[in-house]
Amino acid sequence: MAKQKAPAVEVTAYANHHVITQPNPLKKVLRHADDKDLDDPVARAEAALADLSGEFKSWMVVEAERLSKAYAMILEDGFHQEACDELFRAAHDIKGDAATFGYPSAGAAADSLCRIIEHAPDLDRVPPELFTHHINAVNAIVHDHTKLDSVTVARQLSRKLRKVADEYLIHVNRDRPEHLEALLAPSIVPGDQP
Repeated sequence: MAKQKAPAVEVTAYANHHVITQPNPLKKVLRHADDKDLDDPVARAEAALADLSGEFKSWMVVEAERLSKAYAMILEDGFHQEACDELFRAAHDIKGDAATFGYPSAGAAADSLCRIIEHAPDLDRVPPELFTHHINAVNAIVHDHTKLDSVTVARQLSRKLRKVADEYLIHVNRDRPEHLEALLAPSIVPGDQP
């Protein structure tokens, strides 16, 4: 089967400019839909998201439990590489999923925990309460998110945790400028602006 030659580029010259019109090879495969058959992919996606929204709470509960189990492994066996990686991945997954699932404050707390894991020079020297408070905050936000007043408390808690974590990290990284630069950069977590 011989390949058809592509239509030529059309150039229209004017006194002070040229207009170049590219051929549209997809034009021949385009199908016009009847007005009653119009498909709205955005509406379909929103409907699918609404159908799934009832499962968001259970997904976040699973993620929060995963975070707790990862920290329990650290409490039992110490900060070995596998345990640290799992703690980071669990926190990072919560950070990424929380806003989508309707838990932006849990995402902010998880982001703060990720920052501690990434930037603390020695995780064994991080006060254990700093880890515990972050994990307890994520669990509390996920489990008590249904009350309207708890949303405000969760936001305040996440901001306070971030402030305490940043103060600690700035102190322990005072001689590590590459980490200080990253610590002082604004957060990219959705909804985590002061």
